[in-house]
Amino acid sequence: MAANENSRLLERYPLLRELAPARFSELFDHATVMRLPANTVIFDENQPCQGFPLLLAGSVRVIKSSATGRELQLYRVGEGESCILTSSCLLGHSNYRARGIVEQDVEMIVLPPASFRTLMADCAPFRDYIFGLFAERLTDLMELVSAVAFQKLDQRLAALLLARPSPIHLTHQVVADELGSAREMVSRLLKGFADQGWVKLGREQIEVIDRAALQCMTSN
Repeated sequence: MAANENSRLLERYPLLRELAPARFSELFDHATVMRLPANTVIFDENQPCQGFPLLLAGSVRVIKSSATGRELQLYRVGEGESCILTSSCLLGHSNYRARGIVEQDVEMIVLPPASFRTLMADCAPFRDYIFGLFAERLTDLMELVSAVAFQKLDQRLAALLLARPSPIHLTHQVVADELGSAREMVSRLLKGFADQGWVKLGREQIEVIDRAALQCMTSN
């Protein structure tokens, strides 16, 4: 890797500063720098894992698809973060069980599987970081399962709108994918919210007008 990429990597992942310079070079000299545009499928279900990504810029959505084409977003990976599903595949020598799609143009460094396993074995801060991510993602996924199982779709939609800065630049299809629902159902609910004056709908844009009403919806 170039010196500039090394510098950015250490800036995004300061825990790697724990490595001696010679050890860092040994592990990362054979890493691959990748730049991928939005909507690129990085990995798909049943594919083998080719390496461990460290994001310098951009974001990736990790989703689970059904046989009917419905999608449910499991989590996002942003710059300075890592994909816990990839960690699981590398540690368990298994294939992917979900799909990773570039959300915003990505620049990332892909560490070979052997180097990832060496880091896990020899670098305690990196190992703690990975296991910490497992704990965080497990909590997130438990909350997702709880929401899907026990919350109504209108409540989950209201919560999603409240969690984003307004105006929200998303299509109805993207919102539906994040909620694991059908676009038609989400569009119908959004129109109902708009009719009550809670939101204002535009082209690929949703503006929250009445946050208090949406908050009340989530607590019902």
